[in-house]
Amino acid sequence: MAPPFTVAAPGGVRIRDRLRVTEGEAAVLRLVGEHLGRLQRTDLAVRVGIGRVKAGQNRRAERKRTLTVGSSSRWAGAMTRVSEDQYQLSLRCLYDERASLRRAVRAVEARLAVPCGRREGKVRGYADQSERWAKQRRLTMLKTRLTRVEARIESGRPGIVAGGRRLAKSRHNLAAARLTEGRWRQRWDAERLFLTADGESGAPHGNYTITVAPDTGEVLLVLPRPLRHLANAPRGRYRLTRTVGFSHRREEWLDRADANRAVRYDVIHDPQRGRWYLDASWSADTAVLPTPGELRARGGRLLGVDLNADHLAAHVLDSHGNPTGEPLTIPLGLTGPASQRDGHLRAAITRLIAVAERHRCAGIAIEDLGFDEARATGRETMGRGGRGKKFRRTVSGIPTARFRERLRGMAFHAGLVVIAVDPAYTSVWGGRYWKIPLQRHNPQTTVTRHHGASVAIARRALGHRVRRRPGVTAHDRRIVAWRATGQAVPTPWARGPRAHPGRRARPPRATRLDRAEVTGSRCFPTSKTVREVTRPPPGQVARVRPRTADHARSGYKTVASG
Repeated sequence: MAPPFTVAAPGGVRIRDRLRVTEGEAAVLRLVGEHLGRLQRTDLAVRVGIGRVKAGQNRRAERKRTLTVGSSSRWAGAMTRVSEDQYQLSLRCLYDERASLRRAVRAVEARLAVPCGRREGKVRGYADQSERWAKQRRLTMLKTRLTRVEARIESGRPGIVAGGRRLAKSRHNLAAARLTEGRWRQRWDAERLFLTADGESGAPHGNYTITVAPDTGEVLLVLPRPLRHLANAPRGRYRLTRTVGFSHRREEWLDRADANRAVRYDVIHDPQRGRWYLDASWSADTAVLPTPGELRARGGRLLGVDLNADHLAAHVLDSHGNPTGEPLTIPLGLTGPASQRDGHLRAAITRLIAVAERHRCAGIAIEDLGFDEARATGRETMGRGGRGKKFRRTVSGIPTARFRERLRGMAFHAGLVVIAVDPAYTSVWGGRYWKIPLQRHNPQTTVTRHHGASVAIARRALGHRVRRRPGVTAHDRRIVAWRATGQAVPTPWARGPRAHPGRRARPPRATRLDRAEVTGSRCFPTSKTVREVTRPPPGQVARVRPRTADHARSGYKTVASG
């Protein structure tokens, strides 16, 4: 089982503000974006044609000089950098697709090697010949796709669609995408605009191409050479009439802009709302976060979170692994368009951070989830029929990667540490060992096994066992409350009148026998330490193990009525 680890802090910051432009300014921005977009797509085609080469052999300097003729030196630098990043990302996607297809092929071939309705070891054959025939067709399709992907990797030429492959395919299914041809064209043109300017340390306010004055919020844009006749400011620049302020994390942006540190700006067009936005981004300083062992040594609390398809189950634990407070359920509601789903996810994470701050938690514990392999071989390993299809759809709908990235950034800015743990058996052991105790302590709250899983996740992040220590009862004359005992330090009973004043005093010895094996309805004691001896009712027999040494010599005594 993998040990818990601290999730790294985000490597950068990105903030957004709205650009309130006039119709004339929007037309100028659209002209600049279309012109630079054509140049960038041309450079991307050249980069794909070069293929897989080393970092210094991609002819970036030559490509940059070619692009500078139709734009400027800094615009050309940004375009070549974006082309290289997009090419490398596409190669990584091809590698992941190849690994996914290979896993799927191995799973289908293993099941095809077993006769129908039989099992060999852990591999089960298909139910009947019809299903086996369908899987043979699927295996042929998977091998064809794998051959195509391997050929692309070998040639070093991945398929890249400028504007997005999904949006390009929706052009042939406008009715299913609920789009008209005009609206689709607007979205397509907006996605293919290029208005990205990389920052440069030492340049005025961190960026020479798109400059935002920190004191006034004035926005200046360097126009490409063919469009310099549209300039309304000196040195071929275009000044926007409205200003921007960046209300979110404004102080950090001001510190960088005033110090002339690099800030990247992106102009984004949203045709659905008819709005323009300006994004500012920069690299964050490397932060050293505490390890799980350091958090445990400091005695900080943790908020355990179990991610599910439709809700988040959470519970607060102290440094000893004891659940405190009540279990929490936060609905996700991941329905609707992508922007709406992202808003629901952000709202849920905001509630988690508020709970952690209210209980003074040092961090949040989550599972290190990754369903890539399960999604690749899901048809063979995650059930069959309608039930299996529903389960696979549920697994695919869990936003694991997006939740992890959103939580990492938002928790870091709130001063919280995110700890990832091994997800093995958290739901099983949480439901088996923690559901009933949590329900007993919170009778007014509906407790599920997901809340128990959140406790198991937090205990694993703190370095404790998921299961409680065996042998601890729910209610006893010495232990009158539930407690998580896998980490508790036992307090010895004090003995004698000179016992340590900080320790508890041993209760007086009981006058009744502690151990008795009773065959009737009552226990009949025979020890001399008991003053009164009550005989059992007629017809009943009591079998007693004496406590004292004198009585132990005589063994068991059977006392019958009569």
